[in-house]
Amino acid sequence: MIEELRGRYPDAVTFRFGDSDAMNRELIALVRAGKKRATMGRLADFAQGGEPKPVVGRCDIITEWDGTPAVVVRTVSVEEMPLNEISEEFALAEGENETYQGWYDDHRAYFERNGGWAPDMMMICERFELVEDLAPERQTE
Repeated sequence: MIEELRGRYPDAVTFRFGDSDAMNRELIALVRAGKKRATMGRLADFAQGGEPKPVVGRCDIITEWDGTPAVVVRTVSVEEMPLNEISEEFALAEGENETYQGWYDDHRAYFERNGGWAPDMMMICERFELVEDLAPERQTE
């Protein structure tokens, strides 16, 4: 399926959400439900040898933890900014929490588990739209 998708989306980058299968599944479900329309990552993680930065207009493939394609999204905006300057509006567009404080606390715990956290660390903030849901049961509807 990846080869077929690369034919339709030749510039696509593939990536997973989070740091566990459970988190990845939860975040993909939020994308499918229309609740997650944004994501972010530490700028340092996109440095040389890391994953490519998002590009406005590019379609990317978000995979299940095992690498199976789940959804295709198109990047609609990208900004770099310190974590402590991310707006409540962007935080809630990530769809993971009902409150800004809950979002902040969860992201602090995530980054502490995954390489370090600082309130002013630089982030890549991406907004996206769902292009295609690749779940087999959704393709027959």
